[in-house]
Amino acid sequence: MDKVFERFFGKMGENHQSDFFNNRQPQKKGTLKAAIIVILFFLIAEYFTMLPLNLRSPDFVFFLSFCLIIFVGLRSLFQASFDKVGKVLVGLAAVFIAYVFIGQLISSPIFHASSYQKQLNVDKKADFYADNPKVNYQSIPVVDKDSAERLGDRKMGEIVDYVSQFEVDDEYGQINYKDKPYRVTTISYSDFIKWFTNHGEGLPAYIRVDMVTQESEVVRLKEGMKYSHSDLFFRNINRHIRVHYPTKMFENPSFEIDDAGNPYWIAPTYTYKIGLFGGKDITGAILVNAIDGSCQYYNIDKVPTWVDRVYPSDLLLTQLENWGQYTNGYFNTIFSQKGVLKPTDGYNYIALNDDVYLYTGLTSVSSDASNVGFALINMRTKEAKYYAISGAEEFSAMSSAEGKVQNLKYTATFPILINAGGQPTYFLSLKDSAGLVKSYAFVSVENYQIVAVGNSVAEAEKEYYQLLNDNGKVKVDFETKSLKAKITAIQEAVVNGNSHYYFKIEGEDKVFIAPISLNSELPLLKVGDQVSIEFVDDDSASQTVSTLKIG
Repeated sequence: MDKVFERFFGKMGENHQSDFFNNRQPQKKGTLKAAIIVILFFLIAEYFTMLPLNLRSPDFVFFLSFCLIIFVGLRSLFQASFDKVGKVLVGLAAVFIAYVFIGQLISSPIFHASSYQKQLNVDKKADFYADNPKVNYQSIPVVDKDSAERLGDRKMGEIVDYVSQFEVDDEYGQINYKDKPYRVTTISYSDFIKWFTNHGEGLPAYIRVDMVTQESEVVRLKEGMKYSHSDLFFRNINRHIRVHYPTKMFENPSFEIDDAGNPYWIAPTYTYKIGLFGGKDITGAILVNAIDGSCQYYNIDKVPTWVDRVYPSDLLLTQLENWGQYTNGYFNTIFSQKGVLKPTDGYNYIALNDDVYLYTGLTSVSSDASNVGFALINMRTKEAKYYAISGAEEFSAMSSAEGKVQNLKYTATFPILINAGGQPTYFLSLKDSAGLVKSYAFVSVENYQIVAVGNSVAEAEKEYYQLLNDNGKVKVDFETKSLKAKITAIQEAVVNGNSHYYFKIEGEDKVFIAPISLNSELPLLKVGDQVSIEFVDDDSASQTVSTLKIG
């Protein structure tokens, strides 16, 4: 060790000092001065980095080691000597650095493959049909994140007093709100000047996009949000949480709303459960009221049920990958690769039982164009299910759907997995070059050549059920109902740039919905006109018609 010290500080012993130190005079209270400087540096750096004061955080340990080395250097400079205390502190810094490197090494999967594989408890006997009842197409989300951004930006642009002061944040996280899938995001201050003139009142609204109807809404708040990612100083949401929980390791806070529409920030807390720095997993969540900044920590089993996203998507995908990869140990992943599975390249979200689930396919390591099964993982509880359903992988289904409308050059969204008529089915939206949803597609998982495309979900669903029957599938349980009656009420609404007509007819309590693409004479309809309609009947209070004739 002395040789190392001599390399950095010159030849030093108890009886002789380096020429550098010999030419300097010791300063009074050199240790105190060095400590004050380092403490100030630590506080300033901590203000910007917001590192957790926790020895389980590798970044903090490195930072602490760096501060120790700076302290030793300043102390030696002020005292004009490098004494035993300095050597001990440098040695301690070296121990900290070694602690991180060795800790990461002994925590790696090569030593703990079985522990990594078991971090995600996957139910391999899950019943797809029991867990996923026949889908109601009026609850199918047709809006992906990109479309939600466009809808939100367009809605924001309609509010002149907002668009000049604020901009829309691009988070758009998917949640369940009142048993329906939504994407929500905050607005943010456009720049420092806009923050300076508006931060007293806070952010006045957030944006909510209905993923089923494609309706976007700027939700105005009675009192503005004082805490957000775009706020500065101690009202920045990350810094606000760090001040209240200095030792907690937490993920980047995400935006959600509770059942009453109140805005919150959800910051999942984590620790390492394998070795010193391996097996990252969520331990709970910090909930922060975005308006008044009040904070509350909940253990993972106590998180309120209205919270939908506690486990980050990338963490769940990592644990799912470990589950499929290390089934037969670490070295099996390198050599024979027996039974090794991996998630497909894409993923999406599914709303089930008022929770949000991450969905992805699982394929073999040979990367062929098929899936051996599918995984659903609850993003609040980490409950995971595996469905051993083989079939086409998602990108093949996307290509098949795009092929049906290749003349229109529509692009497909990443699909979701649904139970359509008792068949595992991919559902996806087709968008034009402007990013607007124009058509919808159902693609059979077992045979991606069975694909139905329609201008409405109802139209595509009806065609898909007919294709399943024509291809010799088990009789699909659906009922197409026909009605002929006079219109008693009618109203036009624009959804994602397309006109839809909502109407009622004599003898029916349900509201019927018809897109303009069904009949070019829809704008001429009025109360008293007679129409003939067809729709797939279910228990919903509203129905999208698949055909409409006037007269």
